[in-house]
Amino acid sequence: MHCIALFAILLLASDFVNARKWYDTGSGTIVLEEAWIPQELLFQISNTTAALGSTNAELKSNLLDIHNQRLELMNQNNIDFMVISCAQPCIQGISDPDVAMNMAVMANNRLAASISNNTARFGAFASLAMHNATVAAQELKRAVTELGFLGALVNDYQQSGADNSTLLYYDQPEYDVFWQMVSELNVPVYFHPRMNIPQISSLLYHHAHFLSGAPQEYAATLSTHILGLCTNGVFDRFPNVKIIVGHLGERIPSDLVRIDEQLLRQKANGMPMLKNASSYWRTNIFETTSGNFATSLLQFHAEQIGLDRILFSIDYPFVSIPEGSAWVDTLAKVLSKEELTFLKRGLAIKLLRLNN
Repeated sequence: MHCIALFAILLLASDFVNARKWYDTGSGTIVLEEAWIPQELLFQISNTTAALGSTNAELKSNLLDIHNQRLELMNQNNIDFMVISCAQPCIQGISDPDVAMNMAVMANNRLAASISNNTARFGAFASLAMHNATVAAQELKRAVTELGFLGALVNDYQQSGADNSTLLYYDQPEYDVFWQMVSELNVPVYFHPRMNIPQISSLLYHHAHFLSGAPQEYAATLSTHILGLCTNGVFDRFPNVKIIVGHLGERIPSDLVRIDEQLLRQKANGMPMLKNASSYWRTNIFETTSGNFATSLLQFHAEQIGLDRILFSIDYPFVSIPEGSAWVDTLAKVLSKEELTFLKRGLAIKLLRLNN
């Protein structure tokens, strides 16, 4: 039965890959940092709440759901298409490489099966075990070419080691085989934050635990990984690689002038980066508005990196779909019709190649 079910998934996915058809109203939004979780990983979800005012029980219910309250909210809020991915830390929170690899395959197969009856409304980013770059590259290839996935989402660094404290970052040369596959497949990799391992969180946030997670920890940790990709030359070695960073770029575009100036001092210390960090935000890095609905900040980032590098997203179910949808509609006051359409959907169609 398992083999038959898997064959059915692959058959449906094959049709999807060969002739993608999606629900295109011509005006609805596309969102791509929207979380889901398989039942086997639900234990990773802490006692946080869903969108402000909701409960932890509602959060878990929304994470497990795809076709009920999630789809209903999409219909009510003019969302044409949603890209789903595994909630943090997902596979990046599994230290054993074999367990992580098997869980990634399971999660991808489960998500492919779950959306197979409505690929007009749902796409997916693959979960990957990042202990071994070759293994990650092959699973990404399988997810894209066989399951019809649109790219991958990694939840920051991969924890590993017997005590979970060996942290793997994908800006090192041993990950070149992975980035080569990303380039060949021509799909984006979304970098999403994660809760730090306890050894780090206890050191950094014991004095003010309120700052752990989304208020400060996520951006502080993930922004370092993103800048590591820049300074360690990943985009120079693989100029066609495209990555996406949520929450309006984890604050990096707000500080690019200082970052560029200070990194000039590192050239004498052997830094392999050939350009400056801000340049990669115009060629390789995109950001989304997920969970950061700040109009003035969006305008500032448009000045810094260009509005053509920014996509709309919500961060459901950690953020309310009605909140995000209501906010993006207010941008008609500050953006032209063409600019707003590109933010809401046009860039996503292009980046995800939905019409290819």
